[in-house]
Amino acid sequence: MNYKTALIVGAGAGLSASLARLFARENMKVALAARSAAKLAEFAKAAGAGTFSCDVAKRDEVEKLFEDVEASIGAPDVVIYNPSYRVRGPLIDLDPAEVEKAIAITAFGGFLVAQAAVRRMLPKGQGAVIFTGASASVKGYALSAPFAMGKFALRGLAQSMARELQPQGIHVAHVVIDGGIKSVRRAEPPDNPDSLLDPGAIAENYLHLLRQPCNAWSWEIEVRPWVEKF
Repeated sequence: MNYKTALIVGAGAGLSASLARLFARENMKVALAARSAAKLAEFAKAAGAGTFSCDVAKRDEVEKLFEDVEASIGAPDVVIYNPSYRVRGPLIDLDPAEVEKAIAITAFGGFLVAQAAVRRMLPKGQGAVIFTGASASVKGYALSAPFAMGKFALRGLAQSMARELQPQGIHVAHVVIDGGIKSVRRAEPPDNPDSLLDPGAIAENYLHLLRQPCNAWSWEIEVRPWVEKF
C-alpha cells in the first residue's frame, strides 16, 4: 500500500474516528474535516490528525479545504467522503429547502470533494476515493425520500467515477453500510448481540479496499451484521 496521506470529510466520533486511528497506525498522515472543526479535537489528538472546517455543499470552501490540507500534510492520496443529512416525513409534508439541503450535503458535496481530490490525483496516476453509503443507497424506504435521493445519487457518482478513473490508476469505491453503527449513544441491546456494526470493523474493510491489488479492485462492497436481514 503506497498511500501516505488521508483526508476524511464529514468526520465524527464514530466511523471517522476509527478510520483516523487505523490510518495513523498504518503510518499515514491524517486530516479530518467537518462543518465544525472544534468537535473533532478530542479524537483527532489521539490519531495525531489535523482538523479543518468545511461546508461540503459550498464549492469555495471545498477548494479551500484541499488547499489547506495540501499545505499542511500534502495533497491527500486517500479521500473518504462520509457526510449526509437526513430529512424524514410524508412526501407531501417535506420542506423543499430541507430536501435541497439533504441532497446538497449527501450527494452534491460528494461531487465537489471528489472533483477536487481527483484533480490532484490524476497527475500522479494514483489515489483512492471512498464514499460511505447506507442501506438507503440501494433501498428507498418510506418516509425517507430525501435520504434515498441523496444516497442513490452518491452511489451513481461512485459507479460512474470508478468506470472512468480506475483505468487511470484511481481506485474509486462505495461502501454500503447496511445496518446501524454501534456508538456511545447507540448501545447494542443485551438480548440482540451483534445486531449493530462495530465502527472499528467497518474501518478494517476500508483498509482492505486500499490494500487490494489493482488487478482485483472492488468498486463496491456491502457490510452488515451477520444477523441483519436483507
